[in-house]
Amino acid sequence: MLDFIKDNMWLILFIAWGLPLTHYRSKFRKIVYQTDSWLINLKPLFLKELKGLFGNIFPENLEYRKFRNFYRFYLGIYLVLFLLYLYFTKE
Repeated sequence: MLDFIKDNMWLILFIAWGLPLTHYRSKFRKIVYQTDSWLINLKPLFLKELKGLFGNIFPENLEYRKFRNFYRFYLGIYLVLFLLYLYFTKE
């Protein structure tokens, strides 16, 4: 069992960190596109989402700003995990 965990450590880390991603992305998209419809998760609308992530499209909306900053942090950790994976798995 320990060998399995050791051999698949990166896969386990990415799955564990990635599980809440769908929930966070859905919540962020609902704030950015100002809708409560679950269909927003199926639509490939990325431009406004990227503007909302890297800019400040609703400066007066405190919920948007707090969640945008949290989502940035979450995605930043995801990026760090990926870079560590690339660094440590070079052969």
